[in-house]
Amino acid sequence: MGESRVEPELRRILSNVASGKIPVERAVKLLSTGFDDLGFAKVDLQRAWRHGHPEVILCEGKTTDHIVAIAKSLAEQHTNILATRASAEVFDAIRSVLPDSVYHELARIVVVRPESTERREGILVVSGGTSDIPVAEEAAVTAECMGNEVDRMYDVGVAGLHRLLSQLERLRKARVIVAVAGMEGALPSVVAGLVDCPVIAVPTSVGYGAHFNGLASLLAMLNSCASGVAVVNINNGFGAGYIASQINRLGTGK
Repeated sequence: MGESRVEPELRRILSNVASGKIPVERAVKLLSTGFDDLGFAKVDLQRAWRHGHPEVILCEGKTTDHIVAIAKSLAEQHTNILATRASAEVFDAIRSVLPDSVYHELARIVVVRPESTERREGILVVSGGTSDIPVAEEAAVTAECMGNEVDRMYDVGVAGLHRLLSQLERLRKARVIVAVAGMEGALPSVVAGLVDCPVIAVPTSVGYGAHFNGLASLLAMLNSCASGVAVVNINNGFGAGYIASQINRLGTGK
């Protein structure tokens, strides 16, 4: 791990120990073992040192009790918590122990204690249709939780290309664009042909019949003839938002 990650995290931990927010025993665990062994999970306490953001909780496949226990472990670090694919019931359970939790219903994301730091501009999230907005919101909220100011441009798919072309100035201001689309998945190729920044393509499972739950748009995006397009998995708005944040951080030098 580079010094640019380690030093700020060390300062944060020591500052929280000095202020009494983190007990000495917790700081020892953070600095020595690097994880919190809950029996059913080993919570990575040093993820932020390596990746720039703490471990994220994927709620799908986990019991509510396990999700809450992991969230409590992360909360003891006094850092941001992001729980993806969370139901309203999971949110209620997290909020019962962490009252400052916020639920983003469309994105299905719970955010706890977002840091009030200066946000980096540069990320634009674009969706082909309104049916793609939940996945687009997962990308947008993820990037926002990681310290970015996110511009949104929804329902500008290729079925009405004039809607996208009317927003060229906004498109060309972005440092990185997340393009979310289902059906034929053509939007990322069109966007990438208009801009000089990286485009992260997100196929969605929106479509009819032979769309195969997003496989058609995934293959279309993988076969894009436009340069500068990278593709994440079907409905993976979280992954796209995370990558966009990393790219944007490089672009600002912060």
